[in-house]
Amino acid sequence: MEIYGLFMDYSTNITYLFLEGHVELEKYRYFYFVITFTVYTLILCCNAVVISVIYTNKPLHEPMYIFIAALLCNSLFGTAAFYPKVLSDFLSEKQIISHGACLFQAFCLYTYAAAEFALLSAMAYDRYVSICKPLQYATLVKMSTVKKILFFCWFVPSCEIGISIILTYRQLCKFKLNRVYCSNYTIAKLSCGDTTVMNTYGLFALAIAVVPPMTFIFYSYVRIIYVCLKNSKDFRRKALQTCFPHLCILTTFSCTACFEVINSRFEGNVPHIFAMIMSVENMVISPLLNPIVYGLKLQEISKRIKRLIWKRKMHIFAD
Repeated sequence: MEIYGLFMDYSTNITYLFLEGHVELEKYRYFYFVITFTVYTLILCCNAVVISVIYTNKPLHEPMYIFIAALLCNSLFGTAAFYPKVLSDFLSEKQIISHGACLFQAFCLYTYAAAEFALLSAMAYDRYVSICKPLQYATLVKMSTVKKILFFCWFVPSCEIGISIILTYRQLCKFKLNRVYCSNYTIAKLSCGDTTVMNTYGLFALAIAVVPPMTFIFYSYVRIIYVCLKNSKDFRRKALQTCFPHLCILTTFSCTACFEVINSRFEGNVPHIFAMIMSVENMVISPLLNPIVYGLKLQEISKRIKRLIWKRKMHIFAD
C-alpha cells in the first residue's frame, strides 16, 4: 500500500523509503547502468589485482604493503554497500529501500569513510617511523602491532557509527530521500520529533573520525619534511617516492569527504545534479584511484603487476 510517499508491506510490517535523487532516470537508465557497471567492474578488478599481488608475493608481506591491502579491502567494502543497490535501482520501476536496509547501507558507507581516515593515519605512522626512526622500525612496527592497528581502524569506526545508527533508528514522519543512496543525516531528517541529540552526536562522531587522524597525519609529515631537509637528495627522493601515493590519496579522499559533508548539510541550496555528483564522488574517485596510484607509483608492486601481465600474455601466446 502506498500513501503520501509511504510504501508499506503490511504482511511483514516493513516500511520502505523512496530514493528520489536520480536525475532523468526514465530517459537515461540504461546509459547510467552501463557507465556505473563499467566503473564498478574497474574498481573490483584494479583493487583485486593489487591485493592479490600483495597476498601472493611473500616479499610484500611487510607493514607498508599490508596497510595498502587493508586500504583497498576497505574500498571494496564501501563500494559493495553502494554499487549493487544503485545498479538494481537503475533497472527498477520504483527506487525503494526498506528502512532497515537503508540504515544498514548508511552504517556500511559511514564505517567505510571513518575507517579510511583511520587507515590513512596508520599508513602515515608507518611512513613516519620508517623515515624518522629507521633503527626502531622493526621494534615499533611489528606484525603484532600491525594487526592491533588494523583491528582498531575498523572496530572503533564501526562502534562509533553503530551508536549513530542506533540513535537514528526511530519512527519516521517523512519517507522520501532526495538521494541515490542512504546517509545517516538524511535519514535523521525524516524522523518525527526533535533531532538535536542525533545531530549533536553526528557532529561529535564526525570530529572524532576526522580530527585526530588528520592531526596525527599533519604532525607525521611535518616530522618527515624536517628529517628530509637534514638528509641527502637521494634520501629525500626515496622518502617522497613512498609518501607521494599516500599524500595523493589523502588529499583526494579528504576533499571529496569535505564536499559530501557540505553537500549533506546544505542540501537544497545547490543545483540537484551538482549535489548528486558531489554525493557519489567518494564512491568513484578514491576506490578507483587508490589501486592505480599504488600500482603505478610503488616500484615493488608495479614490477610484480607487469610481471603478472607478461606471464599472462606469454601463456596466451603459448596456447
